[in-house]
Amino acid sequence: MEMKAAINSFQPKDMAELVQFQQHVEHLLEKLSDETKVLEKFDDFPLKKLETLRTAAALYSKLKAMLNILQTWKIEPPVGQLLDRVEKYLNKINKEVEALERSKDEESKRFRVYKIDFDFNILVQIKESMVDISSSCMELILKERREAKKSGEGNGRSKTDIKPQAYNKMLWRAFELAFQVCKFAGGQDDRAIGLSIELANEIEADTQHE
Repeated sequence: MEMKAAINSFQPKDMAELVQFQQHVEHLLEKLSDETKVLEKFDDFPLKKLETLRTAAALYSKLKAMLNILQTWKIEPPVGQLLDRVEKYLNKINKEVEALERSKDEESKRFRVYKIDFDFNILVQIKESMVDISSSCMELILKERREAKKSGEGNGRSKTDIKPQAYNKMLWRAFELAFQVCKFAGGQDDRAIGLSIELANEIEADTQHE
């Protein structure tokens, strides 16, 4: 059986090839009336490797989808709703990513038994993307804060229609989000550090003027 030989010898060069091969195999297997019964008739069919391929492909597809969501995240006002969405998604993926970080060494060993070198570097990309989103949130709130100050000084109206004093709460929320993201990612890059300092200075300035 050609499929048996193909699965036995399969050793993906990257994760895209793994997902593509698994999809090809599934396309062939879906034609069987009863997959398990049919495959059991073939001596030494690599059922365990097939299941491992499925597990690895499903895990990578899930992480890739997570990364795509983060990399295409729209940073736009209203700031309050933006922070709500980011906080909600961070809470959603936090436990999953933490669990994978704890189990990835064991999972890697299990995958390597079947010649699958799973690229867990995607977890780093997810964390970096979350840091980028947090930084972009800080940039947006700081930009709107400056516009609100100018608007107040000129007796005009802010483009966002948010009262300048209301930004103190938003600044705190953005700062707290940056702290949570720092814990999630295990650190911050230079951009995030600089924006966090700027945010802290704005919060301190507001507190002194209260």
